[in-house]
Amino acid sequence: MNSENFSLGEKIVSTSYIRQGSQARRGHEQLIRHLLEQGKCPEDGWTESTIELFLNELAVMDSNNFLGNCGVGEREGRVASSLVARRHYRLIHGIGRSGDIAAIQPKAAGSSLLNKLTNSVVLDILKLTGVRSAASCFVVPMATGMSLTLCFLTLRHRRPKARYIIWPRIDQKSCFKAMITAGFEPVVVENVLEGDELRTDVEAVERTIEELGADNVLCIHSTTSCFAPRVPDRLEELAALCAKHNIPHIVNNAYGVQSSKCMHLIQQGSRVGRIDAFVQSLDKNFMVPVGGAIIAGFDESFVQEISKMYPGRASASPSLDVLITLLTLGANGYKKLLSERKEIYLFLSQELKSLASAHGERLLHTPHNPISLAMSLDGLQAESDKAVTQLGSMLFTRQVSGARVIPLGKEQTINGHRFLGFMSHSEAYPCPYLNAASAVGITREDVTLCIKRLDKCLKALKKEGNATKGSSPGDPSSQGDATGE
Repeated sequence: MNSENFSLGEKIVSTSYIRQGSQARRGHEQLIRHLLEQGKCPEDGWTESTIELFLNELAVMDSNNFLGNCGVGEREGRVASSLVARRHYRLIHGIGRSGDIAAIQPKAAGSSLLNKLTNSVVLDILKLTGVRSAASCFVVPMATGMSLTLCFLTLRHRRPKARYIIWPRIDQKSCFKAMITAGFEPVVVENVLEGDELRTDVEAVERTIEELGADNVLCIHSTTSCFAPRVPDRLEELAALCAKHNIPHIVNNAYGVQSSKCMHLIQQGSRVGRIDAFVQSLDKNFMVPVGGAIIAGFDESFVQEISKMYPGRASASPSLDVLITLLTLGANGYKKLLSERKEIYLFLSQELKSLASAHGERLLHTPHNPISLAMSLDGLQAESDKAVTQLGSMLFTRQVSGARVIPLGKEQTINGHRFLGFMSHSEAYPCPYLNAASAVGITREDVTLCIKRLDKCLKALKKEGNATKGSSPGDPSSQGDATGE
């Protein structure tokens, strides 16, 4: 409805009623105008009706929704299922063109506008959460691992002689395979144990640069968010090394947007040294379906170079999901979620510490990790070799998801590279442990229920261990019963 149509409506329905309806619509339109003018996340969230009005307005700008459109090409935004069309708000053309994921599509002005606005709003959120000097970013319809690969492939053109990527160890397969997939050889630098924490061995990184030769190193691939007892890499020192040796620096910031500490590390790293790009997951930071990531950096031309490396058009679904989410929450709503996450981190820490003490264990001291916590399982290991891994199975069958139980001495081979002590980020961490994390969206009820079920599992395993020790090998009573919650 435009002003002309409202005027015509006054001939059918009372003028005062039509004008009231017109004013109500202008309220929606004013919000949309502010978004288009500023390109920033609104302070307060929008209603679903405003968001749907906006998306429908974008959709009618795409050629597949033109009245009387006659399409004779191979890609005309045709959809066989009306359910699929509604799921995507009839925004069918995706984003980008064959040569650039950020390019405008002549046949899809609405989808192109959606893409540009999403990237602008997401950049505003990255600045809001701590990386204030970020210059550019774009949403890519790939998860974190493949997005890292895209960054490495872009650097290949800048450093054609480079063969190696220096990587402070973190036991997570996708970031390791991202380097392999890009065709490079990861050079793993073991972490150093400081108290309970596993921290970056900066001196070993510099020695590795000197041994390999700076020209042969594609980049340093560092990490912020991670599972305790590993903590975020020493980004400032690594960034300074990269600047000193003129080596690019790519940061895996998978779920670090939700942590002010992780974002501060990236900001400081860019200030004192060199960070070329940092990559973060959409689902882990913004509570949307898996399948998207944000690639961001401090040099707009390099970020554009990465986007042009993406071959072909791309799905608009991740962009649409994160835009709807941020418009729903608004900047204030997202900041509230981040504040609640911090509060629950403290609550989780207190609860785990109390539980650990009750079972003769301890909460590992990892103050530099702002998201993940770890509780020792020394006593459980003493009960039996299988008790530690059995705890993980028991928690999973009792619907405690996300908790990680890390035994001693596990080995894993990934693409020919052998890791000792895999999952513990170290060849010989001193004790087995259990991980739990306070990530965005967690509730106090989640923590309370997890602690309750974990307590029952530990008691059941201890009872089973005592029964086994007190009976002969063939005694049926030695089998124990850990089937109940």
